[in-house]
Amino acid sequence: MPQRTSALPPLSFAVRSETDRLHQVIVHTPGPELELVAPEHRLTLLFDDLLFLEEAQAEHRCLCQLFEKVVGPEGAVLQITELLQQAFAVEDARMQFVEQLCQLQPEANLQAFARELRALSPEALLHFALTGQSPLPLNALPLPNLLFTRDLAAVVDDHLIVSHPATAVRARESLILRIILEHHPSFAGLRDRILYLPEGVTFEGGDLLVASPEVVLLGHSERTSLGGVAHVARALFAHTSVQHVLVVDLPKQRASMHLDTVFTFVSPDECVVFPPIFQQEGHLLHLMRTDTPERILTAMPSDLKAVLEALLDRKLTFIPCGGSNPIHQRREQWTDGANFFALAPGVVVGYERNHYTFEEMRRHGYRVVTAESFLAYYAESPFEPGEEKLAIKLEGNELSRGRGGPRCMTLPLARQS
Repeated sequence: MPQRTSALPPLSFAVRSETDRLHQVIVHTPGPELELVAPEHRLTLLFDDLLFLEEAQAEHRCLCQLFEKVVGPEGAVLQITELLQQAFAVEDARMQFVEQLCQLQPEANLQAFARELRALSPEALLHFALTGQSPLPLNALPLPNLLFTRDLAAVVDDHLIVSHPATAVRARESLILRIILEHHPSFAGLRDRILYLPEGVTFEGGDLLVASPEVVLLGHSERTSLGGVAHVARALFAHTSVQHVLVVDLPKQRASMHLDTVFTFVSPDECVVFPPIFQQEGHLLHLMRTDTPERILTAMPSDLKAVLEALLDRKLTFIPCGGSNPIHQRREQWTDGANFFALAPGVVVGYERNHYTFEEMRRHGYRVVTAESFLAYYAESPFEPGEEKLAIKLEGNELSRGRGGPRCMTLPLARQS
């Protein structure tokens, strides 16, 4: 079961790499909101299909067990629902949630029920926040996408950037995170390290990858606007150690909605990539920090691998999602074959169904194991990453139908350098 958040260790923002050992992470094991996705609303809610809740929960709990084994007793696997429940214990948090929700969705006429919403118990308001259901003559859409906590924010170095979702249907998720960050006592000491973007731009956390303390990749995608890219880059240059931002221009389509759907790090010198995207010319922009905050240097290199190797000062191996067959590549990218999540350097988890991608991982020196066998092996002993590279297969037959992989379902707050 996911770790309870009632007695949290000290929280921190510390992400300087995609592959350092996981220490603290926010997740959301899906709940009743997933069963409230009506067929006629599924596309509005950004879902291609209706998921079977019990199976999706079982798969997600297995993922959380992997995280708990890796973070150990000193780390934390934080459930966003429990964090919000604890934040709602503060009356000001509940009042702010209702006030800002009414402003977010004026067309829903929530303002007419603002007094009644403020009078709801913390438990009833929590249920309304997640499911849109309430005892009032008022209902809103559920939040099935809360499962994908990655999109809510991104931690770079010792700062957290709060996302601006591209679709109105996800705006309530962003508000939930803001309430937690601004009212949960465990984040009290971190509030001066939270960065907010201006209105009018869009940015989602799946479009940001931390290659090193100095190098970040950003996707200009279906979900992250060019204005969002510019504001995130300026915020990183102003507040973190980042010196270089590589902007990857992605096709504006659902299949490649975020950068991490086509590119993820699995070790410090290995990436899993969807080859067709990176065979194109003119899809890359290099932004460089200067001593003048208002001025950013730009370049347009043609080869992401070459420029990354130069900036990181090491050779990189690009492992093809789906192997060498173009049809397998497209099929497995569609089911998140490129969306691996690193638990530690060279220890990654992905969906079991992406058979050809795991065969590629095996060819590149990874021992491929199931999540169940990994957990059974370490049932009585702590996990310590070593020289052996592991690719862990998560049974995700239900979760994968939501169009998001293990990286999509995580918001890392801290990794151990």
